[in-house]
Amino acid sequence: MSRNNRSPLVDRVTQAANTALAAQGYVSPVEVLVGIRWIDPGTVKRWQQGQIDCLEAAMQTNPSRITEAMELFRVWAAQNQLIPSETQYVARTPQRQTLRFSRGGDPKIEAFYGTHWISPALSEKKRERLAEQANRPPDLVVVQPLKHEWTCHRCGGTGDFLVMENAGPACLHCVGLDDLEFLPRGDALLTRRVRARSARSAVVVRFSRTRERYERQGLLVEPHTLAEVQQQLEAREHG
Repeated sequence: MSRNNRSPLVDRVTQAANTALAAQGYVSPVEVLVGIRWIDPGTVKRWQQGQIDCLEAAMQTNPSRITEAMELFRVWAAQNQLIPSETQYVARTPQRQTLRFSRGGDPKIEAFYGTHWISPALSEKKRERLAEQANRPPDLVVVQPLKHEWTCHRCGGTGDFLVMENAGPACLHCVGLDDLEFLPRGDALLTRRVRARSARSAVVVRFSRTRERYERQGLLVEPHTLAEVQQQLEAREHG
């Protein structure tokens, strides 16, 4: 490959990596791919929700170019003496399956994609906190549909909420979340405490036609945890 063809990709990878690093103190291969516009955030979100088998398959880019970009990023990270931190990527689904990055699923390639590169300028405590946050399982996402005329692809039923799967929408009963209770947004203190104490929860979103995006409506939480926290807050208020 000639230098004339190579230089623009070097510049794009470097700029994307520097931007992410400056914003948050670390950078990942996925953020670089988004930064050079080989994949868009919406596609990454669908991949995180388990709707896309592997990230590379969603990119309309020659595999050799993807390999080149990742090698350029690896060299850049080494030159800047960034600290590698392996991160577990799991889907935002009840199954919590491990997300796949590459078409072939080679363990070494998967490990590279899953590595976050952290700034050495950060304190050790800050680096540990970033690593802990990155390895925290992502929120489950449940959709509150605008229309109630939808059918679960598993059982043929319906409901007030659904989870999007590759084969189509699924009801809460089929994905094992039907025992959770809906807590609407509005009470920040109650929401924060219930979410912190509920072993199982899911974020509820609904699509806004006016803003053309999904917006948070509340949480699905364990009923007994919600009741306990409500009682504690009421007791404190009247105490």
